[in-house]
Amino acid sequence: MNYLLGGHIIRINVSETSRTVSALNVESSLFLDHILPSFIPFKIGDADISSDAQPLMNLTIVDNLNEIKDAHLIRDIDTGNGMTRVDRLSSGGYQFLVRDITGFPCALLQTSSQFSNCKVAIRGSLPTMRFALNNALMLSYAFSSAYYDTLLIHASVVRHNGLSYAFTAKSGTGKSTQVANWLQNIHNCDLVNDDNPIIRIECASDHKEKHAILYGSPWSGKTPCYRNVKAPLAALVMIKRDDHNEMLPQSPLEAFVTVLSACSAMKWDTELYSRVCKTSSLFVENIQVTELHCLPDAQSAITACNYLTK
Repeated sequence: MNYLLGGHIIRINVSETSRTVSALNVESSLFLDHILPSFIPFKIGDADISSDAQPLMNLTIVDNLNEIKDAHLIRDIDTGNGMTRVDRLSSGGYQFLVRDITGFPCALLQTSSQFSNCKVAIRGSLPTMRFALNNALMLSYAFSSAYYDTLLIHASVVRHNGLSYAFTAKSGTGKSTQVANWLQNIHNCDLVNDDNPIIRIECASDHKEKHAILYGSPWSGKTPCYRNVKAPLAALVMIKRDDHNEMLPQSPLEAFVTVLSACSAMKWDTELYSRVCKTSSLFVENIQVTELHCLPDAQSAITACNYLTK
């Protein structure tokens, strides 16, 4: 099955005889829709793909995948929903062991060096396998797309008058609250994504100017907002809880740190990290990056909107 995410084609393959498919008692043709319902809006048919188009990433779901024992352990990462162990393979690729919040090892993902080809084995109940496969896909997409001026960022996004505004912050600071205040108090707004949108630098038709474009994605945290939409990205806003409402511009260095801290990156992979830094710099050159010091009230949204759209 083919999907279009952030303007990139990704291909997910499932074996017709897969025990993983039969375990859920669904037809193989319906398996991906059943286990990845958030991806349905992003499906594309073969007729929608030009003959010379190459997928950004191929991911194959397999019944069994042997863990590579002689891999080099990088680190164990707390994702907030469990732990993920990261190993570097001798081939230059990676191995990820994904565990859920209970510690159950629900996915083993192995990738090529630039994440263009990946294999994953998943197990557990249907909710657990959904969690496992979504995590494997999000990891693979974030790092494969980083080579193509694309970032998967941690932000909540509202679209207003055709432009998108992304709000980022540490979890619990209030980015979703800020966007909800826009939706409730400012006309002509809609929610694009509430946790993990895709941002991409694209060339204009004349190939001279570059523009920042924001896309919806199949990953939206606790809010089921999986929209296959895109809009020019006008601003990225760092939210900081305060006792008053005020917008402040960031310096180029502060803006670079804000963009970089909002996206997925692996600092130990020099090539990949340099690509992420390069793309972050391009975003700083092409969008407003500001701070919103705010209370969680309606006036904070009005203050932010007035500043960003003036």
